[in-house]
Amino acid sequence: MPGFEFFGEKERAEVQDVLDSGVLMRYGFDGVRNNNWKALELEEALTKRMGVNHAQLVSSGTAALTVALASAGIGAGDEVIMPTFTFVASFEAILSVGAVPVLVDVDDTLTLDPVAVANAVNAKTKAVMPVHMCGSMANLRALKTICDKNNLILLEDACQAIGGTYEGKPLGSYGDLGCFSFDYVKTITCGEGGAVITNNETFYKNADHYSDHGHDHIGKDRGAEDHPFLGYNYRISELHAAVGLAQIGRLDEFIAIQKKTYTVLRTALEAIPEVTYRTVPEGGEENYSFLTIFLPTEELTRKAHKALGEAGVDACFYWYDNNWHYYRKWSHLTNLTSLGKVPNEVKEQMPDYSKADFSKSDQWVGRTISCLIKLGWTDEEVKNRAVKMAEAIKSIL
Repeated sequence: MPGFEFFGEKERAEVQDVLDSGVLMRYGFDGVRNNNWKALELEEALTKRMGVNHAQLVSSGTAALTVALASAGIGAGDEVIMPTFTFVASFEAILSVGAVPVLVDVDDTLTLDPVAVANAVNAKTKAVMPVHMCGSMANLRALKTICDKNNLILLEDACQAIGGTYEGKPLGSYGDLGCFSFDYVKTITCGEGGAVITNNETFYKNADHYSDHGHDHIGKDRGAEDHPFLGYNYRISELHAAVGLAQIGRLDEFIAIQKKTYTVLRTALEAIPEVTYRTVPEGGEENYSFLTIFLPTEELTRKAHKALGEAGVDACFYWYDNNWHYYRKWSHLTNLTSLGKVPNEVKEQMPDYSKADFSKSDQWVGRTISCLIKLGWTDEEVKNRAVKMAEAIKSIL
């Protein structure tokens, strides 16, 4: 991770096809595009790789979440349960459709705690959004049981976890809808892009229409297409799709590299009894894009993070203080700071997060360090990194 480390001839060839045709838009211009349909090809590749019936490409992972929510009919006044540890896009997407983000605690998986989810469900809850952070998954079986019992949508945010699996199914394909990000720092990249996957025909048609101004895409005359409902512009371009088309074919290659590196680094740390690891739910396999560890206390974790940096071990993250990924720094959500007026349903239903008790999340995230796994490291660099990581952590114990 990320895929841009391995840009090469395959990506250049796909992009050159688009440039040669001169058609950068995914829809229309049939007669001059030389039969280049990169977005369609990538959608077909995604459905095959993810084992689902449908995929809809969009302009970003945030767009994917927004389109997925809208395609399931989630809107004003509906509540969506999401974790305290994620990226801000999770609540941005929920708010963008007029719904209410309901934050709940994470557990030792660093994803949604099923007990906290069950306690948060009420008559206004419409969806549960587990976020498979740093390459590993939530307890999807437990969450699906809750959703089935309460007739809720299970929407997987797999933006950081493409290539991981749960009970033999690719992450993103277990729930009613799954979302991916293909931005510049993801395991596979389009530069900018995202996708919604589903087996639900209605959700797919809704996503297809909604992401392109409501176009129904019937017939071959774009100007004559009908608009069954309101939509917006979340389209991906052919140039971005072309890059992703080359990269999806390399996903297994990337995952294998990540797993090899992850294993070397984890083996080096397993000799340190104070270091423990996030829980991967039974039946799950992460995509190995991060090595995520716990230390015994927040104080030791802060010291270890500092020691890693001083030892030259880059790309290690202490999420507890992170501006983008943990609820403690989301003042704009807590205060509903917005350029425009916030819908009344949101203002009236939003929990008061300034008084929320997320101490259960704090006791996990406060002791967490995640180290990014890069694709481009040589074997020697990985070995040296493993030694430095172990020495830095031992030095503060």
